[in-house]
Amino acid sequence: MEEKKGFFRRLAEGLTKTRNNIVAGIDSIFSGFSSIDEDFYEEMEEILVMGDLGINATTSIIEDLKVKVKENNIKEPSECKRFLIESIKSQMDVGETAYEFENRTSVVLVIGVNGVGKTTSVGKLAGKLKEQGKRVVLAAADTFRAAAGEQLSEWANRAGVEIVSGQEGSDPAAVVYDAVAAAKARHADVLLIDTAGRLHNKKNLMNELGKINRILEREYPEAFRETLVVLDGTTGQNAMVQAREFAEVADITGIILTKLDGTAKGGIAIAIHSELGIPVKYIGVGETIDDLQKFDADQFVNALFLSEDAK
Repeated sequence: MEEKKGFFRRLAEGLTKTRNNIVAGIDSIFSGFSSIDEDFYEEMEEILVMGDLGINATTSIIEDLKVKVKENNIKEPSECKRFLIESIKSQMDVGETAYEFENRTSVVLVIGVNGVGKTTSVGKLAGKLKEQGKRVVLAAADTFRAAAGEQLSEWANRAGVEIVSGQEGSDPAAVVYDAVAAAKARHADVLLIDTAGRLHNKKNLMNELGKINRILEREYPEAFRETLVVLDGTTGQNAMVQAREFAEVADITGIILTKLDGTAKGGIAIAIHSELGIPVKYIGVGETIDDLQKFDADQFVNALFLSEDAK
């Protein structure tokens, strides 16, 4: 529990700027309006959109709020807050099946552009899975960036997991091929693959992911597949653009949202889920291995609104 508490505190700190952005505005509406009318809803909508929640999620939240206000015969704006928080939480719930890969022999492919914390996230995820008693094999298939393999090796040593890597510039698909063989030989629970992050040349990326997928389908058909895209939380709408572009070239099953420790754009987690139907599965709020945690909608929204009962 101690780790969870520490993480909640860091998450709450990380969301300070987002909170100042959204919550201060919302609170001013609750105190500034004497009745719940169209102006009230419009103002609320504007603040949520400004907080990077996106049009889609905001519209759903406002519609949901209107229904709840009617059903519960709410007259006072201040009484809306609880329902607003509930609406935001329900927008974000990832459901029980989100982490199915943990219970099966699985391959987790991690993609994302350079600089978003992709390799670090792969390393942290390996550590987390190892802590859960899983046998993990890491594949360093980002062979284009010289430092990526070294960085991943450091994480592998730290986490105490095996790593398969190739020469710099070698074929990523060949690394994946070797990693599958190693995963089978070691009876690994999870094969974690770090891939190169190049979106500016989508054709190359598609070809590369296509090759990797063909190898996995041919050599490891029994493995459950998970494809996570790593996005930098500080980039707001740009993260949404990246998520959309990656979704065009790969079958994305979830998102790792990093760098939430210094951003005013935490609302983007809600927007991406709503707009693209891809859930945020992990969030990162710092440098240590414990700073990557499973996404918890309750915890996230509580940290956003910092409700006392959540601490």
